[in-house]
Amino acid sequence: MSATGETPLQLLDPEGKLAGKAPGIPPEDLRRLLRHMLKMRVLDQRMLSLQRQGRIGFYGTATGQEAAVTGSAYAWRDTDWVFPALREMGVSLWRGTTLQQIVCQLIGNAGDVLIGRQMPCHFSDRAVRTVAWSSVIGTQLPHAMGAAYAAKLLKDGNLTVGYLGDGATSAGDFHAAANFAGVWRLPVVFFCQNNQWAISVPLAQQTASASIAVKAEGYGFPGVRVDGNDVLAVVAASRAAAERARRGEGPTLIEAVTFRMGGHSSSDDPSRYRDPALVTEWERRDPIQRFRAHLAATGVLGKDDEARWTQEINDEISAAIQAAEALPPPPIESLFRDVFKDLPPHIVEQMRYAIAMGDVT
Repeated sequence: MSATGETPLQLLDPEGKLAGKAPGIPPEDLRRLLRHMLKMRVLDQRMLSLQRQGRIGFYGTATGQEAAVTGSAYAWRDTDWVFPALREMGVSLWRGTTLQQIVCQLIGNAGDVLIGRQMPCHFSDRAVRTVAWSSVIGTQLPHAMGAAYAAKLLKDGNLTVGYLGDGATSAGDFHAAANFAGVWRLPVVFFCQNNQWAISVPLAQQTASASIAVKAEGYGFPGVRVDGNDVLAVVAASRAAAERARRGEGPTLIEAVTFRMGGHSSSDDPSRYRDPALVTEWERRDPIQRFRAHLAATGVLGKDDEARWTQEINDEISAAIQAAEALPPPPIESLFRDVFKDLPPHIVEQMRYAIAMGDVT
């Protein structure tokens, strides 16, 4: 396993050839991993197109980061709790969230599990143990740490995962969470997708550290660097961190070195601050292309599999969009739920008035 300041752990080279011992993954799961990475990319393309058409308000892509998202999601148990940042919607998708639920959340309609209360693309779902997050950077990390403390007290064998970007390591919440997690030896994995950019700020202008992973040393637990575009390496590093946490040995910080191929969000124009040559360079390290080459060379991927999957995924997304756009807004009474166990009379009066006014309009 790569230590904090070393070359990231790599098991597949950019051409898809094995560069180390692959983790034990059944062939059918290897196919699932590639299909899911492809699903994430196609979904990004379709949802960004919807945003440009004005049919949803906001979207943040994970294009180029599919291996980091998918490989880590594969390593967690269904009973573990996930505390995401912006580019981990694919984790929920892996754990059972449907495409229609995602589109409904982006619209904020009656089918949205969050009842229209969150910004688009700020997905969470109790059913897949994914906790709500905020655009305020790093706030999910103390929550992940606190939930890990609860897991330690319960002794239920579960862990928590706090996802973050490289920019979050400059936020105070990261350091507070890491400090408590280290002192209490909590079962938490801090998984950093180092995509080289905190919106428009490059990594070199954000930290003088040799790496992100090295920051863990100050809090008394290991930091691991991994090639974030190598799904096999991500699986291996994530599994090792999860096993360590479940043995009661405490947290791990994983730095998945990857690259944000698009803008920070649909509101961003990266051409204003980023050299196109840098994007071209990282295109040669594309995680889907790398994994596809490996599976094809080992006979796990058939000649027509990817084309068939792409068509299936596009059909699934089209059906999800059609179903989601047919749904009405959240009911007016949902504005008054989930604050009081029993609504006080003056709130009941306001709710009835709001419903009546809604019926009139």
